[in-house]
Amino acid sequence: MRVFYGWRIVAVCLVAAVVGNALGLFGASVYLHSIVETRGWPTGFVSGAATLFYLTGAVLLFSVGSAIARFGPRPVVTLGVLAMAGGVAIVGRIDEPWQVYIAFLVMGIGWACLSTTAVATTLAPWFERYQGRAVSIASLGASVGGMMGAPVLLFGIARIGFAATTSVAALVALITLLPLAWLVLKRRPQDIGLLPDGVPASGGERVAAPKWTRAAAFRTTALRTVVVTFGLAMMVQVGFVTHQVTLLVPVLGTSATSFTVSATAVMALASRLLLARFSDQIDQRKTTAMILIVAALAFTLMALLPSPSMLVISNIMFGLTVGNVTTLSPIIVRREFGAGSFGAVFGAASVIIQFATALGPSFYGLLHDLSGSYRTPLLLAAALDIVACVVILKGRRPRRDMAA
Repeated sequence: MRVFYGWRIVAVCLVAAVVGNALGLFGASVYLHSIVETRGWPTGFVSGAATLFYLTGAVLLFSVGSAIARFGPRPVVTLGVLAMAGGVAIVGRIDEPWQVYIAFLVMGIGWACLSTTAVATTLAPWFERYQGRAVSIASLGASVGGMMGAPVLLFGIARIGFAATTSVAALVALITLLPLAWLVLKRRPQDIGLLPDGVPASGGERVAAPKWTRAAAFRTTALRTVVVTFGLAMMVQVGFVTHQVTLLVPVLGTSATSFTVSATAVMALASRLLLARFSDQIDQRKTTAMILIVAALAFTLMALLPSPSMLVISNIMFGLTVGNVTTLSPIIVRREFGAGSFGAVFGAASVIIQFATALGPSFYGLLHDLSGSYRTPLLLAAALDIVACVVILKGRRPRRDMAA
């Protein structure tokens, strides 16, 4: 039996997620630590560059979803890997403080083009029945990127230095992803004579789902609660991931920190595998609420019991939540608003979520500098996750009628 071509698209999206997360989301923590350690610049100042990284992504996400829906994923993914590789190469060779911001800005362009929004929009036309599974499998790349990114970068920096490591990482990203983008990615199944899920086009068109305008979608409680919930959850999650190495190294040392970061990513991978198996059968809002409670507990333990053993345990607990907080927002929007509206609706929603996310690195960095430790930002992060838990349960499924 021939495998549906859409699963090849899923595989390329998985690789894109590996590159984007290894060098972007998880790599940012390593870059921040290395710059602060080697240059002696304040943590809050360098955290501002990481915030610019996410702000740049937020500004571009609105266009990324629409561009993929209109032109297909190939040009967007190409731009993404070129920008990510360029920014990573730059960040290892900075000499002046302003150059940190340039490097993170360029990486932010890459992050937008390789983000969950890009992946989910790429897959939206290809799947209907298995859309949750497809997005979840592609998002496994984020966990693989977390498992590989920080440990490999830290190992390379220790052996060959910061500049050489980032140059090699940039080259590997280009060699790996560019050929796949050009040889495999296609816009939609209809271009090769199929319908979503691999149904032959000759079998008849499926009934089209109602289309939502952005304005109509934002008038629903369903979309507003998704935006608020995942804006708060992603802000505290990404902020923590950015500071994870800096938080752990003074207590655990470099080797144990590398192990803990990898263990965090392994748990994220395990939780994503469970979501991939059951995402199309579960109540996704209740699942989100449960995940946010676990994240809040993990942050509280880190803040109140910062012993070496408890830091390892609480970081592993946090890992259970990382991947699914990232993955569930597009799955919920895709299920509640349909494939035809997904690019426009989630593209707009993800802009707001990403703007909130962008505050995360500075949220932790500035509160750390003001209070002298990570205890205050961690406790506030736990409180915000509880708020997000309440909000997601307030959402309701929108009516499936045509939005004006």
